Amino acid sequence: MNESEKEYSSHKEQIAECQPPQERIQKLEECLIEAYEKVIIYKEAPFIVFGDLNAEELAAAFIKYPIIIKPTLCCVNVAQRAIKRDLGFDLNTYSEKISDTHATLLAGYIKPLLPPAIAVPALMELDRFFWTDKEMRAKKGNWEKTVTLSINKASSKTFRKRKFESGGEQFEIDAAYPAKGETIEIAIDVKRIESQRDIHKRADEIVNKAQKFKQIYPQSTFIAIVYYPFPNQHINLQNRLQSQYIDRVFFAGETESSIANAADMLVGTIRFLKK
Repeated sequence: MNESEKEYSSHKEQIAECQPPQERIQKLEECLIEAYEKVIIYKEAPFIVFGDLNAEELAAAFIKYPIIIKPTLCCVNVAQRAIKRDLGFDLNTYSEKISDTHATLLAGYIKPLLPPAIAVPALMELDRFFWTDKEMRAKKGNWEKTVTLSINKASSKTFRKRKFESGGEQFEIDAAYPAKGETIEIAIDVKRIESQRDIHKRADEIVNKAQKFKQIYPQSTFIAIVYYPFPNQHINLQNRLQSQYIDRVFFAGETESSIANAADMLVGTIRFLKK
């Protein structure tokens, strides 16, 4: 494996890194069985018979064992947005505590949606799936934050996330300078393109944002820094991003050294373009 290939992890490796800890798996199984002890039957695996559980008992289980809330919600496809929209309160479904009022509202809301019965291993698998998805999303979001932090470390300027409006649409710049004010002198779009089949769509998104940006700030600088885990195809993507609206394109991998190197080149380019 050459050095460039080491900069990018495979999807399998990302999943492996984002698995729930063994402590959560063990605790969840114990709590699911204990919380629903009165309505569990065994058919080669423990089954929770939700049909024999009323809303008050479900709320009590949520209060005593908050860890079971997320997998229980998963089996009826209910998440934070639905709770906020339909019940009117914010709930961190991974929280270690829930109030009596919120537990009662939540239990009454989902009780009619619950299946008659479900196996404990099935709920645990749902929990594993959504935990892994959460961690992978967080990791990708942290990559974008790391890029901005690295740019700020390499530059004497301070870059922050900002928004601008063009043609009645609102766009977000991941790293903009100055951090506030009427104008944006430098806009840096930080983009992850995970799949080869997404290259056209994501590239078009970058070009479109650059075009809208230059319509408002024609004398400003627009730079893209891209994660694309196919080093031998970087030239193809760079060619696709050739545009009068994009001043430069840089690539960064997952390692700190790769991100720092891209940030250093980006900052050096900004100094050159501003001369």
